[in-house]
Amino acid sequence: MNVRQECADAKSIGISAHIRPDGDAIGSTMALYLYLKKIFPEKEILLYLENIPGGFEHLKYLGDIRTDFDYEGSFDVFFALDTVSDRMGKAEPYFDGAVKKINIDHHISNAGGCGDVNLVVPDSSSTAEVIYSLIEEEMMDVDIATAIYTGIIHDTGVFQYSNTSPHTMEVVAKLLTFGFPFHKIIEESFYQKSYLQTQIMGRALLESVRFMDGRCVFSCVDRQKMEFYGAVPSDLDGIVNQLRNIRGIECAIFLYETEPLRYKVSLRTTEKVDASKVAAFFGGGGHMRAAGCVLNGTVHDVINNLSARIALQLKDEEDV
Repeated sequence: MNVRQECADAKSIGISAHIRPDGDAIGSTMALYLYLKKIFPEKEILLYLENIPGGFEHLKYLGDIRTDFDYEGSFDVFFALDTVSDRMGKAEPYFDGAVKKINIDHHISNAGGCGDVNLVVPDSSSTAEVIYSLIEEEMMDVDIATAIYTGIIHDTGVFQYSNTSPHTMEVVAKLLTFGFPFHKIIEESFYQKSYLQTQIMGRALLESVRFMDGRCVFSCVDRQKMEFYGAVPSDLDGIVNQLRNIRGIECAIFLYETEPLRYKVSLRTTEKVDASKVAAFFGGGGHMRAAGCVLNGTVHDVINNLSARIALQLKDEEDV
């Protein structure tokens, strides 16, 4: 894909990602936004995201992100990054109404893309890494490099996850030559938690339950607990990863209640369970080791339904 060519005739360009944006959604959209502003200073370029969590203040132009969604009219080009169109929330009408829709992603569950022009690279560590491949070397600068680095560290779990490739590390090595404080970005955007986040994580870990001969674990935060702590969904980030870190766990499941009897599900797995297949069965998606979906019912209904799909993979693994 040649971004310059795709946007050459456009007067208005919009960019967005999925609801509840994570580090990759924020980093990749910011990098593309800054690149487009640099090569097309005469064009109207707007970046929209919902509910930006804390920890990303190191991004110099974070204040340029619009959360009002009050744009009137349609865009000539609209980019959907790190997502499919039906997970864009308030930005979905902008994408659907654009003259040209461009989808850039790396999720295997979005293999075909959802735009008029699609670039989906499942082998890439992150959408930020895909964006890196689209930017000419001479156009890279410290602000774009910082945004791309942010996206990569978040979607690789600071290079812990299996989606980290030799190419990923080569890209990061080049980004580090721009001299931004990479260690501080990891600490403040990935590891640091507020006191509220630490409290609710502690409770979720304390109330977790192991099952399936101790190979799986789940925890749930319901609406009552969310209200008690005054928590929002972004305050729950990192809980599922801590569950996955328990020795002997092949699949960690974290649920939180979005409305009565409706749960957002996050899965983290080892190589013995393909999380994307489990999530896709229930209409969700993601990566082999990290995926999610939404399920209705009681907590026991949700866990029983997920368990049935997980058990099939663990059985197949044992039969090999």
